[in-house]
Amino acid sequence: MGSFRSDLIAVSKSRLTVLVCGIATSIITARFLGPEGNGVIAALTVYPDIFMVFGSLGIRQVTTYFVGQKKYSDNEIFSTVSLLWFISSVVSLIVCYFLVNYTIKNEYSNHLLFLAIIPIPFALFNTYSSGIFLGKNQIKEFNAVNWIPNVIKLIVFVLLIIVFPLDVKGALIGLALGYVILTFFVWKKLKPIITGFKFILKSEVLKRMISLGAIYAISLLIINLNYKVDVIILERLSSERQVGLYTKGVSIVQYLWEVPTLLSTIVFARSASSKAPKDFSFKVTKLLRICLVIILFGSIVFYLLSEFIMVALYGKEFLESSTVQKYLLPGIFLLTLFKVLNMDLAGRGKPWLAIFSTLPALVLNIILNYSWAAEFGANGAALASTISYSVSAIIFLIVYSRTVNISIGEILMFKKDDFDFLREVKNKIKK
Repeated sequence: MGSFRSDLIAVSKSRLTVLVCGIATSIITARFLGPEGNGVIAALTVYPDIFMVFGSLGIRQVTTYFVGQKKYSDNEIFSTVSLLWFISSVVSLIVCYFLVNYTIKNEYSNHLLFLAIIPIPFALFNTYSSGIFLGKNQIKEFNAVNWIPNVIKLIVFVLLIIVFPLDVKGALIGLALGYVILTFFVWKKLKPIITGFKFILKSEVLKRMISLGAIYAISLLIINLNYKVDVIILERLSSERQVGLYTKGVSIVQYLWEVPTLLSTIVFARSASSKAPKDFSFKVTKLLRICLVIILFGSIVFYLLSEFIMVALYGKEFLESSTVQKYLLPGIFLLTLFKVLNMDLAGRGKPWLAIFSTLPALVLNIILNYSWAAEFGANGAALASTISYSVSAIIFLIVYSRTVNISIGEILMFKKDDFDFLREVKNKIKK
């Protein structure tokens, strides 16, 4: 198992690269495409984004769990993953094409539709492969899956939106190329791991991977629908401009989640192979409390400076997005509970527990969006989302408490040794 220090440095570099590239590409699309252009991109990519998650069938998480627990041989796992990747890619492409073509309010050319859905098989391949890296605790290799497409996307955005202005088409080409080129990098890193690979399809592995993966997939689908359903409904009931204003407001405040995301990869990988789950859960709750303090401080800063941030980064056209941010911040803060704690349970092979909180939150989000999106536009979608996020976080906190047998008071109440946890992390980094 790689050292904590090397894992943390690898994850930090990856997340910092993702953060910088994400902000840069977001500024480019805002400055050169405006609210309407950003609304078009959001409308065209909302279903492909969902299918990149649902189409993965939870295989990354299952692969991580099976490889980490050494339940089956690598050949048996790799063979099953290969078959599922091919089937899910074909089905996802077909279903997603019809959804994009027939459910979106505005009509777009086949060229744009093709560019929107073509990343799906490549993204699924990269997702499936990353489960192998995580299961073997090869964090550095896993992180290539995160930062490479963002760097490529930024380069292509500069070329095809600024230098050779192709507008929305240029942005979609950038998104597609990021996933396509990443596939070659992933394959190169994967080859040493699967040296001597022989296709051995074992029905027991296939059944277990599908059954457990389906639960992961449903859980991930509900989680991501809760993030995306506002865009789907807003596109149908409002305008491309409102969609653009909303997505730009969301894109900035969601960077607050980089704090738990920074360590969530390590949490998931180590939870999958942990021999003392109760002790590990106590460490996760300490991590949660530290994250909550940091994100609370960040939320206050964002609230006070939201107008300045939006105008400075995106221009006066996106000033209205600052109100979207303010409505979203309470939900972003509370959902940190779910973001951190769910990684522990998912890493133990218990993804279905997330459904108890995310499903009612999704239903509530849909109802509120249909009630407010048409009249209040982006602001209505933001308020609906923050209420939904808050409900999801509170319910999941209760579910987690009962599952790991740690009281809610113990989870949330700060202790004297909480900062010892940070010193422990610091000492591990020094080693």
